[in-house]
Amino acid sequence: MKHMNSEVKEERTSNKKRIDLFLVPIVLIAAFLNLFKIWTDEYANAYYTAAVKSMLQSFHNFFYASFDPGGYVTIDKPPVVFWIQTISAKIFGFHGWSVILPQALAGIGSVLLLYVLVKRTFGVWAGRFAALAMALTPIVPAVSRTNNIDSMLVFTLLVATWMLFRAVRTAKFGWVLAAFAMIGVAFNMKMLQAYMVLPAFYVFYVVATKITWKKKISFLTTATVLMLAVSVSWAVVVDSTSADKRPYMGSSQTNSVLELAFGYNGINRLTGNTSVTGSSHKQPAQTQQQTASSETKQNSNSSADSSQSSNQRKSSSSQKMQAPGGGNQNGMFNTGNPGPFRLFQKGLSDQISWLLPFVIFSIVGLFAGVKFKGPYTTKQKESLFWLAWLLPVAVFFSIAGFFHQYYLIMLAPPIAAFAGAGAVALWSMYKQHNGWKSWLLPGGILTTAALQVYIMSPYVSSIGVAPIAGVGALGVILALVLAVHKQRKNSLTNYLGAAAMVVLLAMPAYWAMTPIIYGGNSMLPSAGPDSSSGMGGPPSTATNSKQSGFNGMQPPGSSSGNSSSNNQMQPPSGSSNGGQMPGGSSNNGQMQPPSGSSNSGEMQMPGGSSNNSQMPNSSSSKSSSSKRKSGGMNAEVNKKLLNYLTKNNTGEKYLFATTDSTSAAPYIIKTGEPVMAMGGFSGSDPILTVSKLKAMIKKGEVKYFYLSRMGKGGQSDVITWIKENSKEIPSSKWQSTSSSSQQGPSGNGTLYEITLK
Repeated sequence: MKHMNSEVKEERTSNKKRIDLFLVPIVLIAAFLNLFKIWTDEYANAYYTAAVKSMLQSFHNFFYASFDPGGYVTIDKPPVVFWIQTISAKIFGFHGWSVILPQALAGIGSVLLLYVLVKRTFGVWAGRFAALAMALTPIVPAVSRTNNIDSMLVFTLLVATWMLFRAVRTAKFGWVLAAFAMIGVAFNMKMLQAYMVLPAFYVFYVVATKITWKKKISFLTTATVLMLAVSVSWAVVVDSTSADKRPYMGSSQTNSVLELAFGYNGINRLTGNTSVTGSSHKQPAQTQQQTASSETKQNSNSSADSSQSSNQRKSSSSQKMQAPGGGNQNGMFNTGNPGPFRLFQKGLSDQISWLLPFVIFSIVGLFAGVKFKGPYTTKQKESLFWLAWLLPVAVFFSIAGFFHQYYLIMLAPPIAAFAGAGAVALWSMYKQHNGWKSWLLPGGILTTAALQVYIMSPYVSSIGVAPIAGVGALGVILALVLAVHKQRKNSLTNYLGAAAMVVLLAMPAYWAMTPIIYGGNSMLPSAGPDSSSGMGGPPSTATNSKQSGFNGMQPPGSSSGNSSSNNQMQPPSGSSNGGQMPGGSSNNGQMQPPSGSSNSGEMQMPGGSSNNSQMPNSSSSKSSSSKRKSGGMNAEVNKKLLNYLTKNNTGEKYLFATTDSTSAAPYIIKTGEPVMAMGGFSGSDPILTVSKLKAMIKKGEVKYFYLSRMGKGGQSDVITWIKENSKEIPSSKWQSTSSSSQQGPSGNGTLYEITLK
């Protein structure tokens, strides 16, 4: 033990004098994967980008994270990450890349933090390999290249981890408080998801600190109280503010931050329940495609167009693979079916699970010989921390009813940490011929290569047979040769071990580059040859010019010259969709048009949207554009409609009102003018009543209403009243008839005007 501590101390002293030259290329790789070509994503996730545009206009909007400049409704998450994005936009100007930049830097920062955390205890090579594994975990750069929250969340939790480790090393209570306070800050990024690491923090502090139980309980209790206070600080301020003096809390049913935190952004993720106009509906992941949550609607708005969806369905049926234990793997939005092998199913495994078998072997090796009652070494204590992070999060994703693929970034730090620490530990056991433990290294290499072949198999049509066969063959050969040479002491084994690590990281590295190669999806980021589709399934072979997203969407007022009956998904007669996809049905996580509809290459959604990121081999002229408008909402606006609304505005606060934020976001981004999303993001928030709307109209706050032909969400009474008491504006005055008009949200709608005396 003294010898180990002496080595760690010497290494720390040595590293203070020089830069780790092996770390430099790892950081450069992370920088390339996270930063390269982010400037081509012109609008990022338009829902959040519109909020940043609004938050730049006033402190009121900034504090509440208002979606619109008028302060009508907030976005569906707490404000901390969007405060940072707004500051970035203030410094560098309002661009897609300026709101993505903080998350990209956070992704790079996470790689560096993991290096520091692992190196101190497990050695410099463990730190290097952990950092490289983190950088090459496909979902990490995929998320970090967007303005979604999760990359910043993981970075914040790793900062909290660094503080906790320092608290144990220095035995200073202040660092414990700082660590738990940082989790409270993370709560104000994505609410209960931040608490997923709490088991690791509690277990590690109890096991690692050498103080009395009385002090442990006292310190942890105090730190937890501080964490809760920081967590709810913003929520208490908002919920205690009069509703008429702040925006409505978006995606909540009671205009409450706390209800949003523990309902929609909390327990409902586990149960799969979503609130639709105030009522709860259970939607199991394996059977339901529809959901009223705004994030689900983001997914629907950034899915592939109808021709691609059709091809994906055909590909899915012909290439369908069964998960271990059987069962359909796709589930809702390709997050698989709940069960113990869910992380090995298609749609999730290629995002996060490339090294999971090696991690399992590493855990066995790191905990071999550990006695329950201790004493524990520092390596064993920190291994316990990463295990207590990994297991609860893995269990959650194995049973959760509703989440998206990019949430899996929460698993990246413990997997990378075990990959780094385990590589060094298993190599040491192998070289020292430690009985059965010496077989863990070749066993880990063999099983990991086998899993990677399984992961890549559905993508054979796009990546070819060669890489799949190569990984499988090399994995088997290297594992067998290492097994044969196990009793021999020569330099060959060193090269074999290094070669094995290269083989196991080769395809994750390629997968991590796919958002750069093929284009990403800023609303539902994922990695893979189909990364621009946001659906996470095997890629389509379609070459339609409208490849990514529902590119049949037209902006308000545009006309493609096609019959709406052929191009637009229609809600069931008389139904109120509550933010769900009308007519949608579950087919292995794929979008379906309503029965009997014509699949003419376009598919309309409520407040429909477009994602112009191109798939490979796309013949679209837009594929060569210098700006990529991913994110499910094309921020192009109908200029004729905008000119009409601007010219006829007589002092109204809102340029116009529409059912949901999908139609409103492009106009907010382009003009900075207030546009009212009457039902919040999905159109299902119970914000507006007929009496409130009458009052707003009488005050001269709004007079124009753009209503698409899609579902009414949770506002059927309001929309019915609008239609009964308004004047329809002839389409010739505001609707573009050019077939070359830019594609965007909410086509085939109607513009109404209401003036009340």
